[in-house]
Amino acid sequence: MKKFMLMAGGTGGHLFPAMALAQELARRGHVVELMTDHRVESYGADFPASAIHIVPSATPSLTNPIKFVGGGLRILRGIAVAFGKLRGSRPDCVIGFGGYPTFPPFVAASLQGIPGILHEQNAVMGRANRALARFADVLAMSFAQTKFADGQNLEKVVTGNPVRDRVRAVSATPYPALDDVSPIGIVVFGGSQGAKALSDIVPSAIAGIEEPLRHRLRVVQQCRAEDLDRVAEIYRQAKVNVELAAFFTDLPERIAKSHLVIGRSGASTIAELTVLGRPAILVPLPGAIDADQKNNALVVDRAGGGWIAEQSTLTAQTLASRLTTLLSDPITLTKAADAARSLGQPRAVEKLADLAEMLSGKNVEVDHRS
Repeated sequence: MKKFMLMAGGTGGHLFPAMALAQELARRGHVVELMTDHRVESYGADFPASAIHIVPSATPSLTNPIKFVGGGLRILRGIAVAFGKLRGSRPDCVIGFGGYPTFPPFVAASLQGIPGILHEQNAVMGRANRALARFADVLAMSFAQTKFADGQNLEKVVTGNPVRDRVRAVSATPYPALDDVSPIGIVVFGGSQGAKALSDIVPSAIAGIEEPLRHRLRVVQQCRAEDLDRVAEIYRQAKVNVELAAFFTDLPERIAKSHLVIGRSGASTIAELTVLGRPAILVPLPGAIDADQKNNALVVDRAGGGWIAEQSTLTAQTLASRLTTLLSDPITLTKAADAARSLGQPRAVEKLADLAEMLSGKNVEVDHRS
């Protein structure tokens, strides 16, 4: 039995793969603890860890000198706090899942000579992971082609991005049969941050589809609580069969029953869609510094498993036209479902757990750094 300390930023995109790894390591009889920030209260209430440690952290500001100094002091405090907690916990290996809350504990682990794995969920290596690469032994990647990874002087392994047990449980669900008269399932959701843009555009787009096709639709849309009433009214006037909620606990099961997904292209979303094998219209979150969601979506688009729709040019009219074309073409949707599934890594969590076990068994630290 080994002890593993997982480290993740407190958002769903970082915590979900960490949660999947924690579940797998626990199945193998290991002890798992988590280091994160205060946001874990929103996403990680059910995280399967024997202990959860909150560590101070900050996102560096390069434009505001006062915030830069304050953030630096907070990071140093986080390293000190994490150092003490790690000294008491004595893990055999640490695994970081990105986000700046990973920085203080991962550095503290390196200072103590604890072997460390960095996991990158996106098709572009995040800034926190780039900063931490010098302290890591191995970089575990979700995509074989990961921007900025080639410049890092450490061992690299493609594991894929772990998905939750709930996703894996329905991953073998066949793509639902689709003909010219059957109901069509559409799932709309905006990732852990929600997506006001999807609430603004998608209901009006669906309302603009011609009546015979529109009446076959069975829409499930997850949207922010403040958007529920206005979204419901648009669907009501269009007489669309819809189910709305601010959060669906059974979203993987609903996606597995769907014919098409409309959503953002965060790392966890892409991992789950490809494991489930469902085609998607992907609307990358605009304004990201490294365009991580666009890079993720490009992987799917190039493989034929989905279609990018840039938010800056997406309108209700253009989306209605695209939906009409796709939903009237079962062959194209079925081929896209197969292409999406070909990208899936359903055994990603086993690969990452194997890597963690291997590294934890080291008697001495193997240095892959320059």
